[in-house]
Amino acid sequence: MSESEELDVGGDETVEEEMQERDDSDDSQQSYKDLPIANPLKIALDSLGWKSPTDIQRKVIPQALQGKDIIGLAETGSGKTGAFAIPVLHFLINNPSRLFGLVLTPTRELAFQINEVFDALGSNIALNVVCIVGGIDMADQAIALAKKPHIIIATPGRLLDHLHNTKGFSLRTIKFLVLDEADRMLSMDFEKEINELLAVLPQDRKTYLFSATMTNKVDKLQKASLKNPVKVEVSTKFQTPKQLVQQYVFMPAKWKDCFLTYIVNEFKGQSIIIFVGTCNNALRTTLILRNLGFQATCLHGKLSQSKRLGALNKFKAGQSAALVATDVASRGLDIPNVDVVINYDLPSHGKDYIHRVGRTARAGKAGRSLSFVTQYDVEAYQHLETMIGAKLPQFPVDEESALMLLERVSESQRMATRELKEQEESLRKKKRKGAGHDDRDAEDGAEGEVPEKRHKKQNKNRR
Repeated sequence: MSESEELDVGGDETVEEEMQERDDSDDSQQSYKDLPIANPLKIALDSLGWKSPTDIQRKVIPQALQGKDIIGLAETGSGKTGAFAIPVLHFLINNPSRLFGLVLTPTRELAFQINEVFDALGSNIALNVVCIVGGIDMADQAIALAKKPHIIIATPGRLLDHLHNTKGFSLRTIKFLVLDEADRMLSMDFEKEINELLAVLPQDRKTYLFSATMTNKVDKLQKASLKNPVKVEVSTKFQTPKQLVQQYVFMPAKWKDCFLTYIVNEFKGQSIIIFVGTCNNALRTTLILRNLGFQATCLHGKLSQSKRLGALNKFKAGQSAALVATDVASRGLDIPNVDVVINYDLPSHGKDYIHRVGRTARAGKAGRSLSFVTQYDVEAYQHLETMIGAKLPQFPVDEESALMLLERVSESQRMATRELKEQEESLRKKKRKGAGHDDRDAEDGAEGEVPEKRHKKQNKNRR
């Protein structure tokens, strides 16, 4: 589409379950058809099956359509992506131009998911969206940017790389800026990058800032980046899905892996996400489960982008029954049909618990969450119960049956420790060689997907 030509309405497209998820509504609730948005966008919404706006969308969209800057306070899963995507696309349809909108987001996974929402909402129009994140070849991204897409969705660091190094690329024509999950971006130390980007963006742009909480840093950012904004807030009360069964499992810390093996075996045939506290523990736990014959894959922040997407797609496709993940998988990701969430390590913050267990019991489906509590976690767990306002029942574990697995689990732990050391030594050798290996290659070698072939051979030898 050239800068002057109209957007054309085309065929149908669907989006995945999380993007279709609507708030429970009655017949009197406003419909998207009642909003004064461009007709091609209404057709796209109808083809996606989106009937009624969520709370945040009902409050944000009318204000945005009046040309106002917006501060939106809402949690992940509230429909906020639609709240900013719909008005941005409305204005784009009425005034087509290249490099029209920029969305900044804290993580690669969330950037890809926002990209999917824009693609879905633009399925009936000739929309060009690019996703600019780390872990992907910069030359390919530079080619995509040279085509001057309508919408750029990016993480701050990689976008700055292109501003510094990609010839001819600039943000001078951007008319809409979205800062998504601003509190999380600032907590991840993106403040310097955001300020540098704000300095090169047009001053007459419209800005939408979305955050789960209004921290001091977010307040400082909104004062620097927004003009006379309208503040919109939806309920921030901690809530878990109504259909979610929440329980805890109490065990001595030394038997944690043994109890995990017992429970994963109890839910065999169901899809499970196991949340752990660190990248190293994600890899270690995956190795242990693989050694015990379970189909497990890991997802954490030290993986390259291709390996993150590979792990996620393998789990979504059912090729892996268990996904061992850090909190990189707790917010923003669209992972449908998760039956069980296990908090192997309790989260450090109550909001992280809400995001984790929210991976299951989605769109009216049933789900279960289990939180592991050892003698060292009692105080943190009591604080968690206070936050959610409920005393959780204990999940029944046949301790005798669980401890029958102790010998096999101990052997698997030793094997996992040995394999981790081998990977660390391999990384050190690559770093010493230097030539022919960049930092990303070295990282992939140390923290990449668990090698399946070796595990199959080891399992065969044990049998």
